[in-house]
Amino acid sequence: MYDWTYWLDHVTSPSNCFRIVDNGDGTVTITMAGTVMQQGTPQDQTRFNNIEGGIVDAHAASALLLNFARQLGWRVDDLETATVQEVGQKTLTNSETFPFNNSKSSVALANARDNKNYIVVIADVTGTGNVGEIEVTDRLVNGFKLAFTGSAKNVTVTYAVIGGYD
Repeated sequence: MYDWTYWLDHVTSPSNCFRIVDNGDGTVTITMAGTVMQQGTPQDQTRFNNIEGGIVDAHAASALLLNFARQLGWRVDDLETATVQEVGQKTLTNSETFPFNNSKSSVALANARDNKNYIVVIADVTGTGNVGEIEVTDRLVNGFKLAFTGSAKNVTVTYAVIGGYD
């Protein structure tokens, strides 16, 4: 379980004031001036590694939950049916100037699914410029939509569709 840290700002009065002392050897010592009104939370390896561990735990937990939800939705009796997949490629174009983007495009499935409980796996992305993230939206039994969020003009997405059969 993640060990939550309650962070406090370091507050002095007056704020952002420093004492500079010449050490006589070409160096200076800089110390905060003023009265400490609130001691801030230390920024150190222990606390930062705790954050990193929490991020990894959250990603693992969400992946497990998503996998569990998808497996419940598939209701697949036959392993062969579960592994049927369709592979395709779609080129997305964007004619807008950043930060706008009109790359959303429909992808028709060659084989309609029994339900919308399928996974679209992005296998490869190529493009010139900032592609950003690939978004899969508007899933239907006969297709879905793909888009990218970056400022690139052309992006080619290779995808695989898994599941969606009763």
